[in-house]
Amino acid sequence: MLGKRDSGDERNYLWQEYAATILRSQPKYFVVENVAAFSKSQQFRDFTEATGPDGILRDYTFEWDVLNAADYGAFQARKRAILIGRHRDLPAIGMPAPTHRGAHHTVADAFRNIPREVSGTQLPPQRTEHFGQSLPGAFRPFDLHIGRDYSPLSEARFRAIPPGGNRFDLPDHLLAPCWRGHTKGAGDVMGRLHWKQPSVTIRTEFFKPEKGRYLHPFEDRAITHYEAAVLQGFPETHRFVGSKTAIARQIGNAVPIPLGRAIAAHLLAHL
Repeated sequence: MLGKRDSGDERNYLWQEYAATILRSQPKYFVVENVAAFSKSQQFRDFTEATGPDGILRDYTFEWDVLNAADYGAFQARKRAILIGRHRDLPAIGMPAPTHRGAHHTVADAFRNIPREVSGTQLPPQRTEHFGQSLPGAFRPFDLHIGRDYSPLSEARFRAIPPGGNRFDLPDHLLAPCWRGHTKGAGDVMGRLHWKQPSVTIRTEFFKPEKGRYLHPFEDRAITHYEAAVLQGFPETHRFVGSKTAIARQIGNAVPIPLGRAIAAHLLAHL
């Protein structure tokens, strides 16, 4: 639902590459993950048709649902369309049962042991060879607990936003011109994460408060890459390689680890 929504974008046809991989590998089961709106897209209809009697995946069928990662122990309310496909000779297995519905983990749970202060704005200097390239890293998650350089105007805006607040709390002299005429609409822009709730979906530009509710609950800054990685469920054993922007994409594009673990365990029980 973000961006230009170009129906001709070649990325809309990546499902065909996935279908070709299924045909080559002939798995018992497969999993597809996408944004919740995928279930209303032309690509979903195309995928469904591919599993029909005359489709290229006619030996397969699937069940699907929109799952909330917070229901499986993640620190964020991230809704994703999950398709669990199976060979037609196998019984349907449904979706993993929620384990945390009504008892969601919160941002406070995620940030409990994370220092609020950050030191510096640059990644550590180490580099690694990766497929013939010299790249920054490999970094431990806590190595990514670094800030950004903000303009005085941005800092003034952050200070003016109370806990749980957003751009609607800004006084007129701190409003961007494009905000003055838009007094309604999404309240997540320049918003602070709610301390006692799961976080919003961590996207690839979580380090830009103007992109969503990505301000720290109390500190006058955006969440760090480390904090975003924790909200996604990355363990301390994980290692990141790449620039700050590349690592942000790795973090934001990931399936929350608790949701991925729940799906994997559900499949394992039926294999």
